[in-house]
Parts: sequence; structure tokens; C-alpha cells
Amino acid sequence: MASNATRLSTVTESAALRNARNKDLPWFALRVKSNCEKITSLALQGRGYDEFLPTYRRVQLSPNRLKTKAVELPLFPGYVFARFHQQNRLPVLMLPGVLYVVSIGKEPAPLDEAEIASIRLITSSKLYSEPWPFMTIGEPVEVVSGPLSGARGNVLSIKDRYRLVVSLTLLQRSVAVEVYREWVKPFRGNVS
Repeated sequence: MASNATRLSTVTESAALRNARNKDLPWFALRVKSNCEKITSLALQGRGYDEFLPTYRRVQLSPNRLKTKAVELPLFPGYVFARFHQQNRLPVLMLPGVLYVVSIGKEPAPLDEAEIASIRLITSSKLYSEPWPFMTIGEPVEVVSGPLSGARGNVLSIKDRYRLVVSLTLLQRSVAVEVYREWVKPFRGNVS
């Protein structure tokens, strides 16, 4: 029994040392196969990499529709974050589920440490969070719920975390209307 405790202590100490060494390395986004985020995350942990799989909780109906259950889902489906040296990325690419390291050109693109820290803060808080489409000013959107459902326009401004001002074009004139973020989704096509 003492040998198991000693072995566990040694494993914990070596994991702590690895994590301390990894703190100097940049974060990278790994594109992974669909529904392989948890497998890849566990494989990274097993190989001693500092990894991060942000998740959120969603309540879903069971298949028989009689009960609900809470499930953990990836906040960024298809992505896992890890710290590693970019010149030594081959072992990471060989892990189960990994498709590629997100890159600019041929060079892996390191992530902003502050953004990862912010995402960690969000996921560790007890506040509700969920994936949300990224919208920018000028982006075409479609209203999918609310009284303007079916209308298409462009984002004119982002007033706060809940509201967008969307320009709807009619007869070569624009009408600006304020809508809630959850009413719109990005539109891939021509707005006219």
C-alpha cells in the first residue's frame, strides 16, 4: 500500500514539474475530429501536455423524452487548446483525434495568453455560458426569432452585450432597428 502512495506522490510531483515547465510555452489551438475533444484532451494529459478543453453544461431531453439530464459539451466544438513547443508538434499531431494545429500559413499561430485566461475564468465561474456566433459590424445577419423573424440585414453597431443595431434595406433606403442578439444569426449569402 505504501508503494502505491509513493507512486501516486511521484506522479503528482512529476505532473506539477511538467506544468511548471509548460507555463513558459505558448498556447495553440488544435483542430480535432468531430466529437473527439474529450479523447484528445485525455491523450494530451496522458502525455504530460498542459491542455485546456473549455466546456459548458446544457440540459437535454433524454431519448425517450421523459427525463432531462445535464451534459458537458465543448464550448468550442472541434477545438482543444494545448501548450507545446511549435518545433516539437509532431507528437501532438499523432495523438488520437488531432487533425492539425491552427496556423497562419505554415506556422502554428500561438494564442493570446490573456484570452485563454479569460476563457478559463468564464468556465470556472458559476455563470451560465454557451457558444455564440462571432458577429462584427457590417456582417450580414438573418433574424431567426422575434417579431422580425425572416428579415435580413447588416450589423450597424453593437450596443451592449445583449443588443445589436441591424440595418434592413428596403427600396434603397435603410431602416435601423435594435434587436436582441439571440434573435439573429450570421447569414452566409447576399442580404439584398
